[in-house]
Amino acid sequence: MMLHALDIFFLVFHTLLTLFNITGWMFARTRKIHLVTMLLTAFSWCVLGIWYGWGYCFCTDWHWQVRNALGKPIVYNSYIQFLLHEITGYAPDAHITDITVAGVFIICLCFSVILNIKDYTAKRKA
Repeated sequence: MMLHALDIFFLVFHTLLTLFNITGWMFARTRKIHLVTMLLTAFSWCVLGIWYGWGYCFCTDWHWQVRNALGKPIVYNSYIQFLLHEITGYAPDAHITDITVAGVFIICLCFSVILNIKDYTAKRKA
């Protein structure tokens, strides 16, 4: 029972975190926390990725462990591939998915940094 609850938790939490990483920079009230979640994501992908493989995500790893314990192993390397398959039944190409995810991440991180700097300088002037 606990494993099923964890499976649902990770599905909801990780999906919401992913959506927040894509959209959180758009709203002044969420920009600071957005920058934090983006930097944590970058840390996981790039720093932890040194030991666990490029793009390593601890949320994905924990979710995959839960799914394996439930006897529902994941055949995808990417959470986004898994999520798209879960929602639509379509399994996108891994390479295209990775490039798209990295591109969207870099764009959102740039927006977040630029807008956080803009907000900070505007607040200092006021």
